[in-house]
Amino acid sequence: MNLLPGIGFFEIVVVAVVALIVVGPKDLPRLMRLAGRAVAQAKRMASEFTSAFNQMAREGEMEEMRKEIDALKRNNVISETRRSIEDAVRPVEKSVRSEVADINRAGAGSVTERAE
Repeated sequence: MNLLPGIGFFEIVVVAVVALIVVGPKDLPRLMRLAGRAVAQAKRMASEFTSAFNQMAREGEMEEMRKEIDALKRNNVISETRRSIEDAVRPVEKSVRSEVADINRAGAGSVTERAE
């Protein structure tokens, strides 16, 4: 990321000469340190903003992926097939259980008749 677009070597030299004349050679090193710190802080802030923006984008993508996975789970062909088979088998299973219970009752009745 270039913070100073359109500024070449010549422009930087002109700014340095003007700063040397205005500030003086005695205070110029301190001014340069302050300028360096300001530029470093601006880069850190830009980096933090970029990382926060990227994090928000990743979270948005993750939420979208979660929604898609949930939709796939709900609309799963295998689950739908299993449910329809279970729905079709349930009446047959109920009927078979009823018949088995009737047979067991009939068998238990004949055992009690023999015992008498």
